[in-house]
Amino acid sequence: MSYQVKIDISPVYDLLGSFMVYVTKKWIRDIDLGPEWIREIDNRLSNGVRMAILEASSWPFDDYDALYAWASCRTREGSVSDFLDHLESMPETDMWNEIHPLMPALTLSEAIRIQKSYAPLLKLWYENYFNEIENEILPLIAEDGEEKLRLLDKMEPAALIEYASGGLVVPEMPGLNTVILFPTVHNRPINTYCFYEGFLLIQYPVDVHEEGEEDPPNVLLRMTRALSDPERLRMLRYIGGDEPKSLQDMSHDLLQPQETLMHHLMMLRVAGLLRIHLGREDIDRFSLRQDGASELQLFLESYIRI
Repeated sequence: MSYQVKIDISPVYDLLGSFMVYVTKKWIRDIDLGPEWIREIDNRLSNGVRMAILEASSWPFDDYDALYAWASCRTREGSVSDFLDHLESMPETDMWNEIHPLMPALTLSEAIRIQKSYAPLLKLWYENYFNEIENEILPLIAEDGEEKLRLLDKMEPAALIEYASGGLVVPEMPGLNTVILFPTVHNRPINTYCFYEGFLLIQYPVDVHEEGEEDPPNVLLRMTRALSDPERLRMLRYIGGDEPKSLQDMSHDLLQPQETLMHHLMMLRVAGLLRIHLGREDIDRFSLRQDGASELQLFLESYIRI
């Protein structure tokens, strides 16, 4: 394999992910926290803090690419507070220079805008929400990240990525030298990823165990929800052919708009039933994740005590 895999364990990524989800509401119906988490945060924050943070909802979504790039460049042993202080106080040109090799198209003026706009809001988010749960998150991501670190020498890079992410397939690509995996809690069970110059940053979810023995496992709930729709079952049958299918392929063959297909694909993906073959320029392809069917049987039999 032409690229190497690294594991980066830090609550900084959960800070950014939770802020992004709260502000943009992106994927909120597909993650375990759901819309009720948004309502909980709305009730927790004062009106002034909430209005200040939500100002970012109108800013470009691509801003988060720069924030995650800065997170990947931070001092590894640093805390969330260290990262926020760095973002707030470092000279503007130095901050741009940190990520310019990763994002050569990002201009100095854009980097300055992102730094100056987000630094105070992320600090507000940390002070009014994230610092209260940071100590709960850290052992979860540390335990899972340590497991992936132990597997670095035991699994091929592509196999480790697919295992950690539950179905992301990263082929060899020109110029791709490094893939960084980082565990998070807030975005479970989805993956997010971003291509930079020379490397790929992939967020993968850490599952949180159910509190009571009587509660169905989250993974079983995702699977049964995904399979409860006949349209999604037909999509699985279609995708289960020999070659991975692109969104364009599916829209053409199934005579469905891409927006409708994306909703169904997300449901199937978070249920662990699909693999995504990553490609440049947003041309991803989907194939059946055969382990998903066996996992459905395993979790169902375990829960109903067969």
